[in-house]
Amino acid sequence: MTTDSLSEMALDTNWKRTFRRRLLAWYAKHQRNLPWRKSSDPYRVWVSEVMLQQTQVETVKAYFKRFMKAFPTVKKLAAADEQEVLRLWEGLGYYRRARQLHAAAQQIVEIHSGRFPRDVPALQTLPGIGRYTAGAIASIAFDSRVPILEANTIRLFSRLVAYREDPTKSVGQKLLWQTAEEVLPRKDISQFNQALMELGSLVCKPNDPNCEECPAATVCLAKEAGLQDSIPFASRKMKLIDVVEAAVVVRKRGQVLLRQCAEGERWAGLWDFPRFELQGEGPLFVRDELIEKVHQQTGVEIEPAALLTTIKHGVTKYRITLDCYDARWASGRVKSTKAKPVRWCATNALVDVPLSTTGRKIARLVP
Repeated sequence: MTTDSLSEMALDTNWKRTFRRRLLAWYAKHQRNLPWRKSSDPYRVWVSEVMLQQTQVETVKAYFKRFMKAFPTVKKLAAADEQEVLRLWEGLGYYRRARQLHAAAQQIVEIHSGRFPRDVPALQTLPGIGRYTAGAIASIAFDSRVPILEANTIRLFSRLVAYREDPTKSVGQKLLWQTAEEVLPRKDISQFNQALMELGSLVCKPNDPNCEECPAATVCLAKEAGLQDSIPFASRKMKLIDVVEAAVVVRKRGQVLLRQCAEGERWAGLWDFPRFELQGEGPLFVRDELIEKVHQQTGVEIEPAALLTTIKHGVTKYRITLDCYDARWASGRVKSTKAKPVRWCATNALVDVPLSTTGRKIARLVP
């Protein structure tokens, strides 16, 4: 069966009318009281959508409130220092989102006189705004009749039309974007698109979907075929690569050594302790490697000391064991360039420096 025939089978006029009515009635009763829903201001919509990418709603709530307090308007965000933006983003991860948010705010002020573009093509010219985010801003803030497709609605639509292939592939994406567009009502687009995401988040969950509470259960082809637990198709899990890294806390008269992660590096724009992959094994080899690689990164000579702690964490396809070492400055001046800044930082000033999640954990160990 082709994707077109599959879509046509599910989305006849009666199906669409029934689905829209039931979805909006359900949303009127069950929508959550979320801080970004208090206004249709496109700036608030945009910030919330960027924060919510690959991040849980409960996590985002506090970050959103702090961010809005610090930068209540797009002009305030545009005028902010990038380091301040990154510090407020700290802990949310995927820091490229924050840097693109800042860059896009500057473009909105400089090119669009501080006013958000209202149409999808213009929105997509801004850094970090793809088809989904543009559709979310246009539909939620301006009630434009444009579709959205993100993790929750990919799952929801895949089940509604019983799509049995990988929905992330081009064929599946074409079908699901088509479905998202066809189900749109003629008005109340903002409420409708938010209702779709809410239903996917609260009811049509990845595991154990709550079909008994779903307003679309009787028009869901996956439910009808008993396939709701196997749709969407599970893509092959990424094979993780084990890596051992070292981070070194270099101390000198109440200060510690920091380097700023460069473009193209993990956590670009953030500050970090000297950090690198460890190749050697055994205390003697590790000690020599710490001395050599800290010197390569910063220009200073160190005297390694004790192991402070070990942190296990994951980044994309890497499963990382991070050994954190204490060390003291022995000699040499920092080698700092515009592309690769290095500096000494007072230990009591670390709280104001934007660090990665693991960098912050290490900083808490520094008295």
